[in-house]
Amino acid sequence: MAIRTPHLPIRDWPPGERPREKLLAGGAGRLSDAELLAIFLRTGAPGRSAVDLARDLLLGFGGLRGLLTADLASFSALPGLGPVKYVQLQAGLELARRHLEETVRRGPALGSPDAVRRFLRARLRDLPHEVFCCLHLDNRNRVIAFEELFRGTIDGASVHPREVVKRALAQNAAALILAHNHPSGVAEPSQADEVITRRLKSALALVDIRVLDHLVVGDSACVSFAERGLL
Repeated sequence: MAIRTPHLPIRDWPPGERPREKLLAGGAGRLSDAELLAIFLRTGAPGRSAVDLARDLLLGFGGLRGLLTADLASFSALPGLGPVKYVQLQAGLELARRHLEETVRRGPALGSPDAVRRFLRARLRDLPHEVFCCLHLDNRNRVIAFEELFRGTIDGASVHPREVVKRALAQNAAALILAHNHPSGVAEPSQADEVITRRLKSALALVDIRVLDHLVVGDSACVSFAERGLL
């Protein structure tokens, strides 16, 4: 087996070790974070391959999540990076989010709870502010629409039941899944979360719309009110 060094260009690596060839031969799941990032970067730096540069970036940002959530200034401060690659990376990330949303839309929401959680975590986990959202469902529990309704601290002053009811009626929804994030990273529902959930459930019941769940998205968890017996 050929031996490569960090200074050897990727084109001179054995075919089985080149990221693109590995992906084509066995799928993207075979590649490490650094190898996937190297395909995106396309080129390295003087004396360093794209994979070496990718490893440096992941180390510098503390991992893939840190890199993907970096702001433009932090991202562009590193050699070889700038607004163009930042835009490309953010566009790829948004495509992944929309892919998850399409996956949720294509089938019964309750038939794929993991897909719903993955979608909500992708949309809400890394936001610096709280966002309150609704998944509008039809009478077969299929997703009609996903909407971000309110921003800011989730309490009785910032989430207005009449607006939630208004949007649910406009979407002709038969049921809702409520969701919001905790920027602190702790997904444990607060007392305010429980209070507003009860208010929303009561308001929606008046127009015969069910609340199936309320999910709180944190850093590494997504807590379900239904599973906790809080609905």
